[in-house]
Amino acid sequence: MIVVIFLLVMLGVMGGLALTGHAATDLPLPAIFSLIGIFAFLFTAGVYIAATLAILGLLAGFVFSTRPFWLAIGPTAWNTSSNYVLIAVPLFLLMGEILLRSGVSERLYKTLGMWVTRLPGGLLHANIVSSGVFATVCGSSIATAATMGSVALPYFERTKYDKKMVLGSLAAGGALGNLFPPGITLIIYGLLTETSVGKLYLASLLPGIMVMLLCMAVVVAYGLRNKRLIIEKGVPLRERLMALVHLLPAVVLIALVLGSIYGGLATPTEAAALGVVGAAVFAALNRTLSLKMLHACAVSTARKTAMIGLILLGAFLLSYILTSLRLPQIMTAFVAGLPLPAWAVMSMIILFYFALGTFMEGFAMVITTIPVVFPIVKTLGYDPLWFGVIVTLLIEATLITPPEGTILYILQGLRPTPGPISDVFAGVTKFVVMYLLAVAVLMVFPQIALWLPNVLN
Repeated sequence: MIVVIFLLVMLGVMGGLALTGHAATDLPLPAIFSLIGIFAFLFTAGVYIAATLAILGLLAGFVFSTRPFWLAIGPTAWNTSSNYVLIAVPLFLLMGEILLRSGVSERLYKTLGMWVTRLPGGLLHANIVSSGVFATVCGSSIATAATMGSVALPYFERTKYDKKMVLGSLAAGGALGNLFPPGITLIIYGLLTETSVGKLYLASLLPGIMVMLLCMAVVVAYGLRNKRLIIEKGVPLRERLMALVHLLPAVVLIALVLGSIYGGLATPTEAAALGVVGAAVFAALNRTLSLKMLHACAVSTARKTAMIGLILLGAFLLSYILTSLRLPQIMTAFVAGLPLPAWAVMSMIILFYFALGTFMEGFAMVITTIPVVFPIVKTLGYDPLWFGVIVTLLIEATLITPPEGTILYILQGLRPTPGPISDVFAGVTKFVVMYLLAVAVLMVFPQIALWLPNVLN
């Protein structure tokens, strides 16, 4: 798929050069196909996506650009790594790591489970609701799925719940990690499009709740069809009320992070730092805070941050080369001239993202495509906040869509009793449909995403 994109990019550049008065015939075809062959070899050889993106940019620059583009590599690397907004990414990752190792997530899951077991579908609702709540203090779908999966799967081994539904509901809940604020994808989108991250968080809140309710509706339908298979013991009201104290860390962190942003007291980066301090305080209160635990959190955060940083560097270099070749402008003018209504073009873009996501990692997909697609979206007259939510929703859907869905393989690896990966694939299908239904609803009713930013502006 990436090779196809590369080919399309090269053809687009050639067409653009021809449109701007450059002779496409001056570009040797053997060189073009040699570049495609080299890139295909690197990709199929398993070269990391960051290196692949950087190589794509360098090769495209050497072959097609007449400017000394290599002089921009240093400033591009510096501007990417020193962007103030980007500091929020490792801070949110660190906060999630501390919460994962402090036991807060396990108490959160058990407490919410007490309150939802009476609904049709029983404890399956806890997989979705607890993931949604944890997502608001984590910002990462991968971390949310890994955390809730490690807590929930051992318990379900002792129950009669359908394994496919268990895995599917955990995958659907885990995918909420990037959709609820403080989602990391929203930060990257805001950085790439110069859109307010705080407004993006507001725009994603109601769609996130909508997706969570749609997924819970799937569980309700399952519960109504299988009443005899699910027998949950009722928990006394007094015990449920006493257990609410375990929700206090999540509530405090949500108020600390989001409250400080929307109250105008802190930027998203400063709010992320406050969240780290809050998570460390709760870890200390739980007596799980130690130098060994902090070291493990720091190492894991450093690895993830380095991966994200390298991908960003390669993507920004590629974006600079494509922009210098005027590819985004050419594609924007081409799409604007199509005899199609705006909604039809947007539907094609949505299908493109969903198809691309079944083969390409979501984070890299956003970074590589947004610089090209975003100008088209603005030309069509769509709101950048709305499009940011749509793109994030599509990325979350692709995280749980076979065969590339990362969350599916994470849950497969967490299963206490080994089983076929087809269990995960089959269980998540209904929930993928709900994510796509949410995209369709937002297409028809964009104010679901835009109402909060407009009211609280």
